[in-house]
Amino acid sequence: MAMFMDEVVFAGLLIVGLTCAFFAGVYIAIRKDISKHGTGE
Repeated sequence: MAMFMDEVVFAGLLIVGLTCAFFAGVYIAIRKDISKHGTGE
């Protein structure tokens, strides 16, 4: 049972980590895109 719980916790942390990394990557890409094109000046 302990092993099962450890796997669940590890899977949860992995999903959260990948989700955060994905949104961080999208955020950085958008920031770069805006700075590249300018802010519409």
